[in-house]
This record gives sequence, C-alpha cells and structure tokens, in this order.
Amino acid sequence: MATETDKDVSSNGFAKILKESWHTDLRLMAGNSNGFAAISAHKLVLAARSEVFKKMLETEVTKASSDHETLIFSEMSHEELETLVDFMYNDHGSVSSSKLKKHARSLYLATQRYEIPHLRDLCRNELISSLSASNALDVLEFSQQVPLDKPLNDAILSYIARNINTFLDSGEFKISVARNPNLAVEITKAFLNPIVIPFEYESDDDW
Repeated sequence: MATETDKDVSSNGFAKILKESWHTDLRLMAGNSNGFAAISAHKLVLAARSEVFKKMLETEVTKASSDHETLIFSEMSHEELETLVDFMYNDHGSVSSSKLKKHARSLYLATQRYEIPHLRDLCRNELISSLSASNALDVLEFSQQVPLDKPLNDAILSYIARNINTFLDSGEFKISVARNPNLAVEITKAFLNPIVIPFEYESDDDW
C-alpha cells in the first residue's frame, strides 16, 4: 500500500484540506447547480490566489452573521467551477490536462474576470495548441469577448494567415467575416504582415 512521503504531505496540503472540508468558511455554487452540492472552500485561499476574490470577500455584500457565506458563479457549470477551485488549491499551480482541454474557454473567461494570471496562461496555451481548421475562426471570435490578449490574438491570426487558402474556401469563413467585418481586416493584416509567434505559442496542428 502506497504511503505519503513527507514531501507529498507538504506539497498536497491545500488539496487535502479542501478534500476534508477542514474549517471551511465559504460555499461556492455554480449558476446551474443541477442538484450538485455547494463546494466548501476557504476565504483565505481564494483571497491569496486572486485580488478580485480578496476584494469581493472584503465587501459588505459578503459579510454576514453566518459562518459560511455563499458565492454564486452564474457563468459556470458545477464541473467548471470545481476545476477552477481545484486549481486554486493546487500547490503546484496545475490542472489536469483532460479538464483543461474540456474547460479551457470557460476557465479562460474566469481567469480574466477574477484575475488569475497563471491559469490564464495555461488556458491560453491550451487554446493555441489545439487550433485547427475546424475551430480557429470560432476561437478568434471567442477571443473578442475579453480585453485584448495579444499573445492569443496574434497566435490565432498567424495560424489563419499561414493557412489562408483553406479558410478562404470555407463557408464558415464567409459567415464569420459577414458577422464581424473587423475580423476580415485583422486577418488580412496578419497575412500581409506575418506575425512572429514565440515557439511556446505555436499550434500543434499546422498543415
């Protein structure tokens, strides 16, 4: 039977107190909980990971006589929220690759909203590395939902520009530029003036 080493005990401390719900003082709920129970958490941990959470928890809105106040994340599903919380409690600043791949977009939006830079970088890298002919235009439109993230925006535009002939022949391209003419301008600029993308931001799926 495997036993925890001293290093394991030390490095998995936050995850352990989350799993045990040890001295929690906050409940977190997704907007559509679908019968899932609230996630018990610690104000101190969330405040340490995010200045936005710290300010939220300092306001009068979240101060109550109850020992366990509740924060509702209306924009997230339970599984997405659970993944976000797991990251916040991960001593190594990581998240499982399968969950990151599945929830990259939702988590990316959350990192922008709650200012969690390291998770934002992980999500950005996942979005870039998974670019393909079938999703690049969709990811480009998605990226317009947040303040300009230059590394993400440049990587997507560069990917499309490098494979411009394939995109020009697609019905999706025509629909996207009709819906958002500014995208056509940005793609044209990227094609005429190629963007140099750092190696770590390159897609794994160039043709």
